[in-house]
Amino acid sequence: MRIKFILIAFCLFWLLLLVRIYYISIKSNTYYDEIAKQNAIKVEELAPSRGSILDINGKPLSVNKLGFSIGIAPQLSSSRNKKILDKEIDFLADNLPNLDRKKLKKTYIKRDSPYSHEYVKVIDFITYDDVIKQFSKISQRENLEIKAASKRYYPYKDLASHVIGYVAKANLKDVQEDEVAKLVGYIGRTGIEKYYNGVLQGQKGEKRTKVTAFNEEIEELDKRLPTSNDLRLSLDLELQQYISELFAGQSGAIIVMNVKNGKVLAAGSFPEYDLNQFVSGISHEEWTKLANDFNHPFTNKLINGLYPPGSIIKMGVGIAFMESNILTPYTNYYCTGSFELGGRNFRCWKHDGHGTVNLNRAIRESCDDYFYKGSLRVGIDMISPVLEQLGFAQKTNVDLPYEFVGSVPSRTWKMQKYQKSWYQGETLITSIGQGYFLVTPMQVARHTALLATGYGVTPHFVDSVDGLEIDYGQDETVFNEVQKRYLPTIRKAMYEVVNHPNGTGHRYINTKVKIAGKTGTAQVVGIPQGEKERMKESELEYFKRSHAWFTSYGPYKDPQYVVTVMVEHGGHGGAAAGSVVSKIYDKLLEKGYIKQ
Repeated sequence: MRIKFILIAFCLFWLLLLVRIYYISIKSNTYYDEIAKQNAIKVEELAPSRGSILDINGKPLSVNKLGFSIGIAPQLSSSRNKKILDKEIDFLADNLPNLDRKKLKKTYIKRDSPYSHEYVKVIDFITYDDVIKQFSKISQRENLEIKAASKRYYPYKDLASHVIGYVAKANLKDVQEDEVAKLVGYIGRTGIEKYYNGVLQGQKGEKRTKVTAFNEEIEELDKRLPTSNDLRLSLDLELQQYISELFAGQSGAIIVMNVKNGKVLAAGSFPEYDLNQFVSGISHEEWTKLANDFNHPFTNKLINGLYPPGSIIKMGVGIAFMESNILTPYTNYYCTGSFELGGRNFRCWKHDGHGTVNLNRAIRESCDDYFYKGSLRVGIDMISPVLEQLGFAQKTNVDLPYEFVGSVPSRTWKMQKYQKSWYQGETLITSIGQGYFLVTPMQVARHTALLATGYGVTPHFVDSVDGLEIDYGQDETVFNEVQKRYLPTIRKAMYEVVNHPNGTGHRYINTKVKIAGKTGTAQVVGIPQGEKERMKESELEYFKRSHAWFTSYGPYKDPQYVVTVMVEHGGHGGAAAGSVVSKIYDKLLEKGYIKQ
């Protein structure tokens, strides 16, 4: 009887279990299937398409090349799915050009995760032409996913490379700090691409859909499209190409800027480099070649090149002399060709001397001796603050990243930097733009515009964002009233630099535009005291030759544009840069930018 009871209980237990299994798997299927179709909301982020960079006339300088990305189904890295993975990789390699099987597999394994259900992207970008013939075959394969993609492209390769900049793949830090960079996979690294990265990459969109538990889409609930912005630069592509041709084979910088609003019409840091090689990742060999180039193609010399200004600083020093009330425009010094101080000879560039010199002639003929003797009377404590007021050792606030400020030496500066006292001889060499004095070409261009007009402008490359023009305004408070009184004297001297027979730039300027300017020869190495006759620049080894400056504005009576040229190891400023400056002004006149 006990055994029968146990058997009955055992049979009842299994019967109830079978009934329950039947109910869950069969009878409740319809109920749970309906549940699965309800309440699940899928949120998909939509990547923005990066905005284009255009020149002033709407010609593309940086655009997106359209193509596709290809992904393989996730979680195929395991040994049991290895054959499926190999099959898909073989299919891609057989049907698409220039694909490496080993590289594709390595990429897949690196990016695959057991916790992700998203397709693993093994090809970030492949061109439209390479894919379109095989598009239908790829899209029909269950384990492959093909999506529209874009890649940054620079149609003019190295033209204005330091201004435009480039984008590159986003690293871990980038994606942690920028949710859009995480979505699009790349970010601006240099130039305009970096400075305006947030504007160009825009805002991500979002798509909300109702899906089943099996991720099957039922309906679209909401969709917000991504947005991005195009930038129009003030650069003129044709003029940019022209200055690049003029500077071919040389190292240095050129800036052509509107004196009234700071818009940069053309600017180049030379040598330049092809931006496209950085978009997908530059090879080690290419990187090494560029990095080891003694002309430093990676350095944006417009804002990161620090150079002694040489004689182009003499207008600013002259203003400091006049403001001191110690000197006047009519104070004369007699230049014999050298000045002795503390047992050392401080040479003028003209071996036989200039004779009797006032401020006008000192700037016109670039007499060093005048500035030696004047600076000794006025003192560094009056000179340095004025030079800083006029924009040196200050950022220009140009719209490029990582701008350097350079240095205007002074007692305080030297003590803070080197913990050393100031010497009178350092005052002398500072007054002619040598020694510790360092500037950028962009600072020199802004300074020249300031002298031309009397008010400050902010140099900038972006003219408008999605058609909305940017106004940077003018600063009419740079000069004080005392300094303003002496601007006509400074401008007249700059005019005579180019137009007087004894001007240092007269022999080298041949343009239809009447301009004012200043030449500068900035020494790279010192001249030994025992050397009686200075060697000619052409006789020196290339990297020991002086840097050549020529900064100018024109037309003289109605200043419209600044042209600043700096030729690394070019020797004399007028000889090295005068022809380039002349041709640029003629081009501005030809294109209608300058009105006479």
